[in-house]
Amino acid sequence: MHKKKIWIMNHYATNSFYNKGGRHYWFAKNLINKGYEVVIFCANTRHSTNDVIEIPRKKKYKVISSGGIPHVFVKTIPTTGNGIDRIKNMVLFYLNIFKVTDDYVKLYGKPDIILASSVHPLTMVAGLKIAEKLNIPCVCEIRDLWPEAIFAFEKLKERSLIGKALIAGEHWIYKKADALIFTKEGDTDYIKEKKWDLDSGGDIDLEKCHYINNGVDLDSFYKLMTEQTLEDEDLNSDKFKVVYAGSIRPVNDVDKIIEAASLLKENKDIQFLIYGDGNQKASLENKTIQKNLTNVKFKGNVEKKYIPYILSRSSVNILNYSQTQYNWSRGNSSNKLFEYMASGKPVISTVKMGYSIIEKYQCGYELSDASGKDLAKAILEMKEISCESYNVLGQNASDGASDFDFKVLSERLEKVLINALKF
Repeated sequence: MHKKKIWIMNHYATNSFYNKGGRHYWFAKNLINKGYEVVIFCANTRHSTNDVIEIPRKKKYKVISSGGIPHVFVKTIPTTGNGIDRIKNMVLFYLNIFKVTDDYVKLYGKPDIILASSVHPLTMVAGLKIAEKLNIPCVCEIRDLWPEAIFAFEKLKERSLIGKALIAGEHWIYKKADALIFTKEGDTDYIKEKKWDLDSGGDIDLEKCHYINNGVDLDSFYKLMTEQTLEDEDLNSDKFKVVYAGSIRPVNDVDKIIEAASLLKENKDIQFLIYGDGNQKASLENKTIQKNLTNVKFKGNVEKKYIPYILSRSSVNILNYSQTQYNWSRGNSSNKLFEYMASGKPVISTVKMGYSIIEKYQCGYELSDASGKDLAKAILEMKEISCESYNVLGQNASDGASDFDFKVLSERLEKVLINALKF
């Protein structure tokens, strides 16, 4: 039997190429170790950066390998932000990938199966059409529920003509796919809510829906944690260190952390460390200056390789979101949650989530629609619990992370692919 060939299509896997890690990078690595041939198709531009894989003017793609994984970079245009250029970038990727895959088949033969992954749905549409042309199955992976996320941020009305067209396109994708992978455990509830499932008289069989969350490559995480260290007096201090790592935007509601820090400013042995960047960083820094909050330090962006060490030096890691700007009832697929858990430190979440991972593994506190006061209270409680209880939370986090190791997740993916291949 020849090695099964798998094409993974993810517009934004360019980021994984540069980081040498990420969902599809680790899927590909583990599947290759199992004897599959895996190729990743992605854009030649890296979103919101100046990084571009240069492609000759008359060519539509370029192939470069990273970690033994061939990456096919499809020509697009550079883009920053979420305006018209980003839409052009998506459309150009969609249009060009048809020609690129035609050429690639002529050189290397067709794949046995395609895994087409969102965020945006055009990648899945392309995957389905290319698979149909090649007479092979296509598995669609939904990592964000578009267009629901667009409606939630009030960028588009669900009942508008465009909104209805996007929902119809989403339904078409779910119907056409040979299998569906959702990254949040409760995302199949969405299909039931829309009454698209067979039991509701619809045309989508829930048996073809699968749950594979995001996760962490534990081998890589622990290696980085011990080898990529930082000389930082704040991380090395004996204070109770409250760490947040991630974007600083409205949906992350980092202002709530500042409010908690303000309430705890008299507790001189508590230090808040905020890592990341975003459009609210400058205003929140100014706020800490105005409030004279010496217990908060904005550390800015750090290279991803340092994140494992930073999290391992924390006392508690904060999973901070706005309760109102996203539907948390179906669960959470945040990469940082699994990195937090892998660090072996307790987690405090400022939102209550359905299908709660924190609750399932008993690895921290989950607050319901938390205010800054609620968060401050939870931080104090975490600081004052017994060493035994604190260590149990940390051990539970570490144990739970093993269920989301990409070796485990890749086993689940392989089963989905085998079932879709029907061999």
